[in-house]
Amino acid sequence: MDKYLICGLGNPGNEYQDTRHNTGFMILDAFAKASNICFEDKRYGFVAETSIKGRKIILLKPTTFMNLSGNAVRYWLNKENIDQSRLLVISDDIALPLGAFRLKSSGSNGGHNGLGNIQQLIGQNYARLRMGIGNEYPKGGQIDWVLGHYSEDDMKVLQPSIDIVCEIIKSFALAGIDITMNQFNKLGKK
Repeated sequence: MDKYLICGLGNPGNEYQDTRHNTGFMILDAFAKASNICFEDKRYGFVAETSIKGRKIILLKPTTFMNLSGNAVRYWLNKENIDQSRLLVISDDIALPLGAFRLKSSGSNGGHNGLGNIQQLIGQNYARLRMGIGNEYPKGGQIDWVLGHYSEDDMKVLQPSIDIVCEIIKSFALAGIDITMNQFNKLGKK
């Protein structure tokens, strides 16, 4: 059975729940809920598994904290013997407007500490989806912004994009990165 690792970036702990920096966790929670599966606390992360048309999808929410996400990703790729071409990492991005998203087959970390740690440990040849969280903060306020909670109005903008990203996860496993980028990236522009 072909296996895929889908990693949503975030920080463990109730104080980080539903913060902008935990958008990756929020997306995997939505995917798990729609798939009627639950996360289990395992080594380096919360893990859930499902299958779609003969493909095994492993969802990973690292418990290593954002800046050490690469440890969890590397461990689960090796443990499950998954090739990097079947890894999709989902992160927040302040450079994109709220609810916008970009799917890429590889690239730089764009200054994101979680992506930077993954790149340091496994390289940059893996698919990543960046979900826009906006950047409406005063100079020097970036940390408070990314660790701040979404408002109700923010969620009205964000939720449709979360729903689309759940479809992207399925497409990534069933059709591959190129077809998925061609089909969905145009929907992510805000």
